[in-house]
Amino acid sequence: MKLPIDRFKELRTPFYCYDLSLLRSTLQVIKDEIEGYPFVVHYALKANANPVLLNEIVKTGIGADLVSGNEIMAALEAGFSPSRMAYAGVGKTDWEIETGIDNDIYCFNVESVPEMEVINEIAARKGKTAGIAIRVNPNIDAHTHRYITTGTTDNKFGIDVPVLDEVVEKAVSLSNIHLRGLHFHIGSQITTLEPFRLLCEKINELVEHFEKMGVKFEMIDVGGGLGVDYENPEQNPIAPFHDFFNVFKQSLKLREGQQVHFEFGRSIVAQCGALISRVVFVKENSIKKFVILDAGMTDLIRPALYSAHHKIVNLTSQKQEQEIYDVVGPICESSDVFSTDEKLPITRRGDLIALLTAGAYGESMASRYNMRDLPQCHFC
Repeated sequence: MKLPIDRFKELRTPFYCYDLSLLRSTLQVIKDEIEGYPFVVHYALKANANPVLLNEIVKTGIGADLVSGNEIMAALEAGFSPSRMAYAGVGKTDWEIETGIDNDIYCFNVESVPEMEVINEIAARKGKTAGIAIRVNPNIDAHTHRYITTGTTDNKFGIDVPVLDEVVEKAVSLSNIHLRGLHFHIGSQITTLEPFRLLCEKINELVEHFEKMGVKFEMIDVGGGLGVDYENPEQNPIAPFHDFFNVFKQSLKLREGQQVHFEFGRSIVAQCGALISRVVFVKENSIKKFVILDAGMTDLIRPALYSAHHKIVNLTSQKQEQEIYDVVGPICESSDVFSTDEKLPITRRGDLIALLTAGAYGESMASRYNMRDLPQCHFC
């Protein structure tokens, strides 16, 4: 991504910088890959709901993947079509369901029978029919961090395959429910393709099974989960969409008129964002050197929450020599650490530091813990 360093020197830190040209290039790659296929792409607002980014994304005509009532409202305000909105989540409240029904969103991704019954009741009260997809837990291990694995029987998400028959029969029986299809999402930041191939095999089995029962699905939602390169973002600024889509083009046995829906968040916006911070102090004790930033876990929580690593770049050091530092924030928590044993050019107070690949689950997860200000945003 482009980083206008001279401009940064005059700005108050910490802040997020977004490269809109890289975002547009990423969206164009997706459009090119799905051209001529019955594929529908949704953007997952939970990754980043910054209005400027949403205004760019909505121009492509793709849909929205939503997990709260406020995300529905944000998507509507940004101009996303309700006919391309899918609303997921295990704990949808009544007002959120009503918001979706009132706006005629395409589908609720239903995670339990009680949820399905409530959607049916609310839709009946409003004299409407609500489209749903049943979220299936396929028990596929995506081999990613345990906090972002969502497709095994240990997870709270979805409906287990052994009880799926009765859940589908229940959906078909409800008068104010229109069963559109099945929904899957096996995890996030998946960096190998094999879990997606296994998912296709499971989907093929289930579609064939339900066809024999007389149930046909107009759509299959395979979720998202495509990972990005956190270690070498400059070399790989766009996720491997070609290889990803090829798995589904080659392995999924679609029926005539059937659509495949995808939900991308991180893979669309992660690489276009960086968190820019300033070195407050460089501190040394008997065994370590610490680079202390004015950004902390309140601005980018992924390292503290997931032990995630973002590539760290000193934007202003002119030194060729390198030293080993722990890069930390100012928050009063021992977990407020961006990286340990990080090799950087000799770093001094006042240097500008960039944490790359921060466009997803950075700004959207920021908090005001310690009564800190939320990070500002700039665009390039």
